[in-house]
Amino acid sequence: MTKPRNYLILLIMLISLFRLPVKADEGMWIPMFIERLNYQDMKEMGLQLTPEEIYSVNSGSLKDAIVIFGRGCTGEIISDQGLLLTNHHCGYGSIQSVSTVENDHLSDGFWASSFDEEIPIPGLTVQFLIRMDDVTARMLEGVDASMSESDRSAKLRENRKAIEEEATADNHYNAVVKDYFEGNEFFLLTYETFRDIRLAGTPPEAIGKYGADTDNWMWPRHTGDFAMFRVYADADNKPADYSADNKPFKPRHSLPISIAGVEKGDFSMILGNPGSTDRYLTSYGVDLAIKESNPTIVKIREEKLRIMREGMETSEKTRLQYASKYAGTANYWKYFIGQTKGLKSLKVADKKRRIEADFNQWLDNNPAMAVKYGESLPLIEAAYEKIGEVNLARGYMSEAVMRGPEILGYANRFNKLVELLDEKDQDNEAIQKEIEKLKEGVEDHFKNNNAGID
Repeated sequence: MTKPRNYLILLIMLISLFRLPVKADEGMWIPMFIERLNYQDMKEMGLQLTPEEIYSVNSGSLKDAIVIFGRGCTGEIISDQGLLLTNHHCGYGSIQSVSTVENDHLSDGFWASSFDEEIPIPGLTVQFLIRMDDVTARMLEGVDASMSESDRSAKLRENRKAIEEEATADNHYNAVVKDYFEGNEFFLLTYETFRDIRLAGTPPEAIGKYGADTDNWMWPRHTGDFAMFRVYADADNKPADYSADNKPFKPRHSLPISIAGVEKGDFSMILGNPGSTDRYLTSYGVDLAIKESNPTIVKIREEKLRIMREGMETSEKTRLQYASKYAGTANYWKYFIGQTKGLKSLKVADKKRRIEADFNQWLDNNPAMAVKYGESLPLIEAAYEKIGEVNLARGYMSEAVMRGPEILGYANRFNKLVELLDEKDQDNEAIQKEIEKLKEGVEDHFKNNNAGID
C-alpha cells in the first residue's frame, strides 16, 4: 500500500535489470524536468519514449493517463473510453460504499457487462494533471531569512492563495501549490477533476485482499490487488456531476496493454503518485520514532482493531460498515510495526549520527558556512527535547481522540454553524446555508456508524 498523501505526480524510475550485470538505478524525479535531469541515462538503458511522450502540456502524453484516484492513490487510464485500473486496496472504500448485505460486491466481486450496469460511486473523484509550474520565485516574494517562522508561514500562505486563485480564474480547473524539499522549492499543480466515477469491476475480497494483514507491506505478494472503474464526462467531455446522460470520458492518452510479456533486461519505470517521505529525518527524529512514536501508534491501533473486529463479528451489516475503516486502521498499524523493525535492523539512527558528524566536520572546515548553519543541529536537538515532553500525549490525542470515536470528528463539522450562531449580527441566510450543508452529510455519516463500536 502507498503511504498517503502528497498530491504530486513524480516519476519513480525503477530502472532495473541491466543485462550485465543486473543493477537497479532507483530514485524519484519530477516529470517536467526529465529531459534536463536524466533522460539520456534512461535512453541508454533502453527507454524508447521521448521526453514529450512522458510529459507534455501541449499534447497527449503518459502524464495524461496517470491520475489521482480518490484521496491520493494512483490510477491508470487503459482505454479510450475512460476505463481506469487501480489497486483493490485503493478502491476498497468505494467498493464497500456500494455493497449491501443483499449485494455484497466486496465479498462476492462485481463485473459490469455493459456501461449501464456500472455502479456510480458518490463522492469519488479522479484528477488529471494538466500541468506543473515552478513557482518558487513567486512563493518567496517578500520572504527573507530575517523573518520569524510564523511570519514566513503567513507570507507563504498569502502568496500561495494568490497563485492558486490566479491559476483557476476563468476555468474549471483546481490548483494547489505544493512545497518540495521541505519548503525550499514550490510547484503549482493544476488539475482537472472528474466527479462521475463508476465501478466497472472488482474481484472478490478473497482475491483482491488475499493475505490480508499478514501479507500487507510484505514481498513477495500473491494477491490480485486490482479493481476497475470508469470515468464519465458530459457531452463536451468535461467534468460533471453524475447524470444518466453522461458518456465515458475520452482521454488525451491511454496506456496500451501488452500481453507479450517482458524479457530479462527490458527497461522499466513507474509513473505515479507517491506520498511524503521522512528520509531526511535527523537521528533525533529517528530515535523518537523507534522509542515512542511508532510503539504508541501500534498500541492504540491494536486496541481499535480489537474493538472493531469484535463488533464486526456480530452481524454481516456491521462487518460491511466497518470493513474499510478496519482496513485503513490495520494498514498503518502494520506499516509502523514494519518501519520500526526496519529502522532497528538497519541501524538507521546510527547512520544518521554518522551523517551529522560529517556535517559538523564540514562546518569545522568551512567557517563561513558555520556562521550560517552552525546552530542547525543544536536547534533541532533542542526542539526534539521539547517535542519529547509532549510527544506521548500528542500521540494519544491524535490516534485515540482525533482518529478515535467518529462522533468527535462529526461534531467538529458543526463548528462553523456555532460561530455563525454566536455572531452578534446573525446572518440568517448564511446560517440556513450551513444547516443545509450539514444535513447533506448526515446520511453518509450514520450509514457506516455503529454507536457501540464508536
